[in-house]
Amino acid sequence: MSKKSVFFFLVLILAVSSCSKFGKVLKSKDFEYKLKMANQYYDQKEYRKSQVLYEELFPIFKGTPQHEDLYYKYAYSHYYLRDFITAESLYKGYLEIFANSPRAEEVEYMQSYCYYRQSPKPELEQSNTLKAIGMFQIFINTHPESPRVKEAEQIIAKCQAKLEVKEQLSAQLYYNVGQYRAAALAFTTLMNNYPDSPKGDEYKLMSIRSYFRYASMSIPEKQEERYSKVIAEVEDFQDRFPESKLLKEAERFLTLTKNNLKSLNNEQTSQASGK
Repeated sequence: MSKKSVFFFLVLILAVSSCSKFGKVLKSKDFEYKLKMANQYYDQKEYRKSQVLYEELFPIFKGTPQHEDLYYKYAYSHYYLRDFITAESLYKGYLEIFANSPRAEEVEYMQSYCYYRQSPKPELEQSNTLKAIGMFQIFINTHPESPRVKEAEQIIAKCQAKLEVKEQLSAQLYYNVGQYRAAALAFTTLMNNYPDSPKGDEYKLMSIRSYFRYASMSIPEKQEERYSKVIAEVEDFQDRFPESKLLKEAERFLTLTKNNLKSLNNEQTSQASGK
């Protein structure tokens, strides 16, 4: 038998032995022994086994001195198995029962963290992201001296960045499908919602570009009014972002707009003279 075959044979024996031992633990009527084994499995990071045992023991030890530690590890076993919905619910229940526990601050943080772990990609619905922001802010307000505050603030910043990306994707989609007025408004809202964003000048330029396309595609009777909006937006860009690398591009739209208005006025004058 090769060394490789021997290795897999030994692994198989250990797996069967482990399962057999766990089966005996499950069948045991000695609840103290089961709790001891549940904690042992938990310490060994065998969270599925510990979870099964904690679940059985939960009503047995309710109201006893062991209940709090059991509840705490039972919640964490769900967290480590990435069942964040159940973990969040258990953390919430823990805080309701053991509000004065020395672990309460940690558990409150973990409850918030579960919502953060459920936060999806920017393209998807962001209710869990918003919930995480709200709960972490409450945590910061409630525990301003906690060593976890710094990390909570960092997570809030990550969540806000994700919300910003989602708004940006939405605004860009309006532009991509030719809904230029809606795109201009969306990029303006995006810039106003995130005034400290390093992409503020990009959003403003996209608003200018959108208003320009909207004016260009309008009927002649509406173009003068709509080109005036482009001019106002470029002037606002100059005031807000005088050092931006995108300033020349913004001013290019100002030149194009003035040229188009000049052509529009000449055409209107020519038509009036023809009459």
